[in-house]
Amino acid sequence: MKALVLQGQKNCVVQDVETPTPGEDSILVKVMANGVCRSDWHVWEDKDPVFKSPILGHEFCGVVEEVGKNITRFKKGDRVIAPFSGSEGTCPQCQQGHTNICDSFLLPGFTYPGGYAEYVSIPLGDRNLVHLPEEISFVDGAALGCRFMTSFHGVVDQAQVKPGEWVVVYGCGGIGLSAVHIAAAIGANVIGVDINQANLELAKQMGAVYAINSRETDPVAAVLELTKGGADVSIDALGYAETCVNGIRSLKKRGRHLQIGLTSFQEQGIMIPVNEMLLKEIQFLTTFGMPAHRFGSLLPLVATGKLTPGKMVNREISLSEVSGIFEAMSNYTTTGTFVVTKFE
Repeated sequence: MKALVLQGQKNCVVQDVETPTPGEDSILVKVMANGVCRSDWHVWEDKDPVFKSPILGHEFCGVVEEVGKNITRFKKGDRVIAPFSGSEGTCPQCQQGHTNICDSFLLPGFTYPGGYAEYVSIPLGDRNLVHLPEEISFVDGAALGCRFMTSFHGVVDQAQVKPGEWVVVYGCGGIGLSAVHIAAAIGANVIGVDINQANLELAKQMGAVYAINSRETDPVAAVLELTKGGADVSIDALGYAETCVNGIRSLKKRGRHLQIGLTSFQEQGIMIPVNEMLLKEIQFLTTFGMPAHRFGSLLPLVATGKLTPGKMVNREISLSEVSGIFEAMSNYTTTGTFVVTKFE
């Protein structure tokens, strides 16, 4: 099969590799679409990545090609989507329903070969795949990626955004646009902040009521003025010290900050203004993936058109174009998201 293989820092090559053979508890999926995510970029640009899978890609959906003998929930031909955060089912987190932070850390494209390939073998397939409704295209399914499901879990479950609240999103790339769209669908008043004017225009299309170019305007001052004192919820969708701290300082007293963006592997953290947060009783929340059982709430909203992740997709690309997208991510020149549908 064709796959995009990571051979070193900033070096991905399309080549022929052996098609995986599923084990007794695994499912072989023919990949129909895979999103290009900034989490992949983090591994691509790092000289000593924490994760060692030679094939990245964790935002994929497709069709079941073959099942192991112990598989009971899926059959050949089923349309499926893979949760970004897999699980094995026996750890305390899984037992409490938090499968997204399972101790096994089963992540496609990170701990086992992922979706930048024609086929993926999913370990413990019965619990690490979800049926994809016919009403959702493969491109839309890939657009759910990790970005949309992670934002859904963060906005709905973790930050518990409510209608009428003010939400400011720092960084209007894939994750940020997802957060904008989900919060707007709930009925929140959303402000998008970015340095890319094209992304800000897309944020408006996804539901933002205001868009702030932080290259031209002090975003914290602008948010405080627009909200008359501060947002109820701030979201950092990038993972930089500036966007995280600006998000926190954009909040009113007792506001909630949601951290979605990962810091770089070199930084491994951000210094936050704890004293300011303490005096305002600000909450600092995080989100990672989404429990598999929450797809039961997310997918019907997409199938009925209440959420439209496909609006973020800039274009469909081939495997050979992924490295170029990573380069553009380094320069912050990408707009929207990209989905691999051609495996060449």
